[in-house]
Amino acid sequence: MAYVAMKGGTEAIEASIKLLELYRSGCEKELDIEVIENKMRLLVDRVMAEAGLYSKTYAAIALRQAEGSIDEAVFLLRAYRSTLTRHYYIEEVDCRQMRVVRRISAAFKDIVGGQMLGATYDYTHRLIDFSLDEKKPNVHSNTLLNEQINEVLTKPEIYPRVSDLLKEEGLIDEYQPNHQAPFDVTKNILEFPADRSARLQTLARADTGFVSGLAYSSLRGFGQIHPTVGELRCGYIELHVTYLLDSNESLFIGEILVTEVECFNTVDDKQLKLAVGYGAVFGWNENKAISIAVIDRELDNGGIHPVHDEEFVLTHGDSLEMNGFISHLKLPHYVTFQSKLDTVRKTRETT
Repeated sequence: MAYVAMKGGTEAIEASIKLLELYRSGCEKELDIEVIENKMRLLVDRVMAEAGLYSKTYAAIALRQAEGSIDEAVFLLRAYRSTLTRHYYIEEVDCRQMRVVRRISAAFKDIVGGQMLGATYDYTHRLIDFSLDEKKPNVHSNTLLNEQINEVLTKPEIYPRVSDLLKEEGLIDEYQPNHQAPFDVTKNILEFPADRSARLQTLARADTGFVSGLAYSSLRGFGQIHPTVGELRCGYIELHVTYLLDSNESLFIGEILVTEVECFNTVDDKQLKLAVGYGAVFGWNENKAISIAVIDRELDNGGIHPVHDEEFVLTHGDSLEMNGFISHLKLPHYVTFQSKLDTVRKTRETT
């Protein structure tokens, strides 16, 4: 596509970038990366998830550079991720070994190990706390928070999955493992029908709003299911890689915080078994993990609505491509628009 040249275009762009720097510098006080990382943890977790790169510090840097724009921060983090060399693949992780910091079930009142509410806004009053505008740091609350975090980190509580109990009774329709290596959506072109591993990866990296909207459409009647959250858990999982000198050994390289959800629903009208929708995502991302679990089941069910169309769901939710394509509408389209005008004028002249 050809565009009409603009005089002074380069100078105008350079001036725009300088003005952006001026706006971004704004206040004399700098927003420390550590402050963003710890005080905006849910925002940082969302950016990490959509970028597909687990680094709280880099996500915080991207947010500061992008003035808090999630779309721009994801773009920056994805661009950086593309420059990194991949040396290893993580060995398969069993989330039953997760060190849980939050664990609830909407399906059962009593579960093995008990419900663990953890830190959540679910039970708070949605009223603005104007006392947060006070300048004095709350030393007591910070000390208490550190003590609670240290207690969680040093207390490796491991809980069985709620679904395991139902599987023992034969009440759940299980996925049969195919023993194939997971499909890597970052290195291979997505093909349809997509492997389930590709589906879950793509949804985990998708725009949170898009995924939530699709799940909501299902719950509002444009789908076949109304699931029950069998279990939602947030916690830390250990990561291991195969030792290069001995394939029978593995090396511990660290741990990450993840959110995992299993949703229960009926398989068919006869209701002889329950089916499980699954969602997992970086960080503390509960609504997104639930939405992924809902969509996972809907894609298996099939139907006539958008949430049932695998190609529609998986190709339109990528935050980078979605926002990039919409953003490109701001670029010059003089030639194509003039062509449209000429067509309209000629049509009007002949009618």
